[in-house]
Amino acid sequence: MYKILSLLPVLLVCLGAQAQQTDYNLLIGTYTNTGKSEGIYTYNFNTATGDTQLKSVTKNVNNPSYLALSPDQQFVYSVNETGKESAVSAFNFNAANGELKFINQQNSQGADPCYLTADDKYVIVANYSGGSLAVFGRNDDGSLSEAKQVIQHTGKSIDPKKRQESAHVHMVQFTPDKKFLICNDLGEDMVYIYKYNPLAKRQILSLKTVYKAPAGSGPRHLTFSPNGRFAYLTHEFNGSITAFSYTNGTLNRLQAIGTTEKGFTGSVDAADIHVSADGKFLYQSNRGDANTISVFSIFPTGKLAFVSRVSSLGKGPRNFTIDPSGRFLLVGHQNSHQVVIFNRNTTTGALTDSGKRIEVGAPVCLLFAKGN
Repeated sequence: MYKILSLLPVLLVCLGAQAQQTDYNLLIGTYTNTGKSEGIYTYNFNTATGDTQLKSVTKNVNNPSYLALSPDQQFVYSVNETGKESAVSAFNFNAANGELKFINQQNSQGADPCYLTADDKYVIVANYSGGSLAVFGRNDDGSLSEAKQVIQHTGKSIDPKKRQESAHVHMVQFTPDKKFLICNDLGEDMVYIYKYNPLAKRQILSLKTVYKAPAGSGPRHLTFSPNGRFAYLTHEFNGSITAFSYTNGTLNRLQAIGTTEKGFTGSVDAADIHVSADGKFLYQSNRGDANTISVFSIFPTGKLAFVSRVSSLGKGPRNFTIDPSGRFLLVGHQNSHQVVIFNRNTTTGALTDSGKRIEVGAPVCLLFAKGN
């Protein structure tokens, strides 16, 4: 009993320090071909104030437009979106100083990779223009092996003017149970669900089923609720959101809801979608002529109710993220070269301008990682 009591002060100090953690790394992937960006940026982000400070810039990286962290956060993986010569790169990540050290690079096995995800064994890449997804092995030192599997999509949909003349894989992500991989194909209006077999030597991914989205809608990004029971898909061309229930690799449609104001006739170009960590609110971004962030409340049934819509305060709100505290929502504006930081009301879900900005060229991906 004496030993237990003597350890209590130490435990309380450790728990207090953990509860008071306010400094995280914010990694920003960009397009370098704009001439306004030098590569991958790492900032310190303070979750108490929303203040940021530049820590490191990883230069000489071509168009690192999307990033992924390894589960242990020791490695960062980046696409290199450069047409037919596109690649995927691996880096060591130093959380203390925010620096990334190049390890190796592999051909992405398809033109213009725009998304990637990583687990303990593999990095899986979505090749947008190539219409394919590729599976790369992760070695113990974080380096990437040559592609273990490449799956080529070959379909198309109804609107060639809206980039549906061929397959365009736009997102790959694991389901919460880690048994399946979701793959959104904007060009085909399809959502593929692949069974994930991490111990297999060849058929790491095998097709389970396909969800056909409304023709011409362009399924782009999908997010899951924290409890893993629901999924939400945003469609690029009309900005609509489809809500699903999810179980064992199956998406069952619950609802479709719009994100633009009544009478809106401009281009929508929906981009990103996320659920708050408490599972109470969903956020979605539209680009084009809209440049908005829409807020929805989530019922226990998984269905959505519109709450509010605000200007994103920039042009081209591509990717956005909610900080670890839940008190801020950060929006990367690809076309106005700025990250806008919103205050987020955790009770109502409402967004208000914090007045804080990060000036960075063509920000496309915002990723939080552990701090010092």
